[in-house]
Amino acid sequence: MTDASITFEQDREAGFGDYFALLKPRVMSLVVFTAFVGLAVAPGGVHPFIGFFAILCIAIGGGASGALNMWYDADIDRVMKRTMKRPIPTGKVTEQEALSIGLTLSAFSVIMLGLATNWVAAGLLAFTIFFYVAVYTMWLKRLTPQNIVIGGAAGAFPSMIGWAAVTGGVSLESVLMFMLVFMWTPPHFWALALFMNADYDAAKVPMLTVTHGKRATRVHILVYTVLLAVAAFALLATPIAGWAYLITAIVMNGAFLAGAVRLYRRDEVQAEADNYKAERQFFKLSLVYTLAHFAALLVDRVLGAMGVGGPF
Repeated sequence: MTDASITFEQDREAGFGDYFALLKPRVMSLVVFTAFVGLAVAPGGVHPFIGFFAILCIAIGGGASGALNMWYDADIDRVMKRTMKRPIPTGKVTEQEALSIGLTLSAFSVIMLGLATNWVAAGLLAFTIFFYVAVYTMWLKRLTPQNIVIGGAAGAFPSMIGWAAVTGGVSLESVLMFMLVFMWTPPHFWALALFMNADYDAAKVPMLTVTHGKRATRVHILVYTVLLAVAAFALLATPIAGWAYLITAIVMNGAFLAGAVRLYRRDEVQAEADNYKAERQFFKLSLVYTLAHFAALLVDRVLGAMGVGGPF
């Protein structure tokens, strides 16, 4: 074996970072935060250690979903520019390893969450993993341009799971937190698709930009942004939202609606001329949108515990 081949094999050897990347840590960060807020604002509270362990299990479950997604989507990840550097396409991790890790972590997270909290929360976590992998990844993603709309439910469940870990059930508050993330997902991903359309086209993923064109996508972004605002303000009808949430909802939804209208008014000649600047800005704003709303719920919870403020 030559020195060059030895070096090549060493470059292909997986490290901790490669296995961690299988868990989609960026996606996991939103999962962890929304789950934590769902747990924190739930009535009754829970012992800090149990709460920490519950969030850990939810994070592991989210990471397991990411590993299984990378296992099944390895073929299209090799084609798309934004995914071709993931562990499987680069040869750092094999597809079989990703499958084994995903299945093991899935079982571990569900069982341990059930034992630590309750089986309602565990059942919701199990359903979330199943929905993301089987319903979204294996079925919807390659079948319909509504893949993001329906599949967005998987990313919306964590706050509901956190709530159930404390209360042992589902309520209006947890459903509305679910709806906030569920309605946010389409405009978030469609904005990305507007300037990454070539990736989805090359991978033959039927994203809305590929099947119906960018004009239709801009219309859909505007419609779903309006629906998102309705879902966001609906939380004000519950005890978990106070003045911090009200202010955040007004500011963020105003900015998001303004951004959606701007995208709607743009044509492709203009967008291509400035390298989709407005679309990229809208996508970046979408990254802040959900975090800001859930952070506001957390602030209202803290203020309420201190005897300051309270429900709107």
